[in-house]
Amino acid sequence: MTCLLLAGSTQAAMVDTISVYSASMKKNTRCVVIVPETTANEKVPVLYLLHGFGGDHRSWLQIKPELPRLADEMHLMIVCPNGARSWYLDSPVDASMRYETYMTQELLPFIDSHYSTLSNRSGRAIAGLSMGGFGSLSLAIRHPDLYGTVCATSGSVNLLKKTFSYKYRELILGSEQEHSANWSRNSMLTLAGSIQAGELNVMIDCGTEDEWLEENRKLHEILLNRKVPHDFVERPGGHDAEYWNNSIDFILLYVGKHLMRK
Repeated sequence: MTCLLLAGSTQAAMVDTISVYSASMKKNTRCVVIVPETTANEKVPVLYLLHGFGGDHRSWLQIKPELPRLADEMHLMIVCPNGARSWYLDSPVDASMRYETYMTQELLPFIDSHYSTLSNRSGRAIAGLSMGGFGSLSLAIRHPDLYGTVCATSGSVNLLKKTFSYKYRELILGSEQEHSANWSRNSMLTLAGSIQAGELNVMIDCGTEDEWLEENRKLHEILLNRKVPHDFVERPGGHDAEYWNNSIDFILLYVGKHLMRK
């Protein structure tokens, strides 16, 4: 484990870059952990913050360099895993892609055993951008026992949408023609039908110039029809770092409102 103390900061937040072995994928994975200054024996809530397609564990610090200061102010640990181009799924066609298992059964227990965390769903949130927006919703819906709060910004919530990353989704799920069941059961518009009212604190936001806006509106409508309480926000902006630099501020406000503090 490599630790880096931020120099020149009035805050004492520490940024750890760690390597976590995944037994399910038989490889080491990198992860950034932002650790706020704490008092002796203090346990802090945790936000798992997921990057988008083409990003890695360093992406959120590049988008929002102020994250360590914000983590300190909120007494919030922020964990940024490397999800590669996995959509944070367990692939049914590629045994080397087991990122749902990694996130829920390997990384999460590692963090709780190596850091002073509130190790329950009330003290744990998950959020992400684009592919990470899909991943955060998918993991929270499938594992409501682990995460109590979920936020998705610019979420790529419809796996069937023909964007440039579609061919990579085929590597995870198999071809749509031959493995349609894989696509159907992993669709966010399908998964959203299993959310129970009051089960999760949910926030979804998307830019008005974002190519994924209509898909996020469809997700919003599903939640409305199921009478699932949630926050849905549209703001000016596109699918880019400028929008996410702004949206993370609102994510942190929402997370801070809902996470257990004691």
